Amino acid sequence: MTEELAKYILPEGLLKFFTITEVKEIEDPQDQSVAIGIYIEEKNILPAGSKAVEYESKGFLPPKRIQDFPMRGKAVYLYIKRRRWRNKTNKNKVVSNDYSFIAKGVKLTQELSDFLKSTGRDPGRYD
Repeated sequence: MTEELAKYILPEGLLKFFTITEVKEIEDPQDQSVAIGIYIEEKNILPAGSKAVEYESKGFLPPKRIQDFPMRGKAVYLYIKRRRWRNKTNKNKVVSNDYSFIAKGVKLTQELSDFLKSTGRDPGRYD
C-alpha cells in the first residue's frame, strides 16, 4: 500500500507518526473469517517535551491491535508498534507518545467508535 493511498484509508494524521511495514490478509480474531491486517510502526520521533540528548530509542512496546472501518466486506485491524525511549542517565525513566486516534476504553479507532455511537451501536462490545 502506497502512502498516497494509505492517507485516504487510514485514520487521519496516522502517517505523520507511523510507517506502514506490511499489509496482508489475516484470520479475523473474532470469527476466523478473512480480514485485512495493516502493520504500522512508529517513526523515530521523540515525544514532545523530551530532549534528544537525554533519551535514546529502546525498541518498541508490545503491539496493539485496533479495529478500524471494514474494507471490501472484510474487517480491518491495525497492528500498531509504538516506540519507547529510555532516559540515558535514569534507566528506569521511559517515555512514549500518546495518540488520540485510539478511542479511550475500546480497541477501535476514534473515527470508528464515533461512527458506531452515531448508529446506536455500543463500541464497548468490541473490547
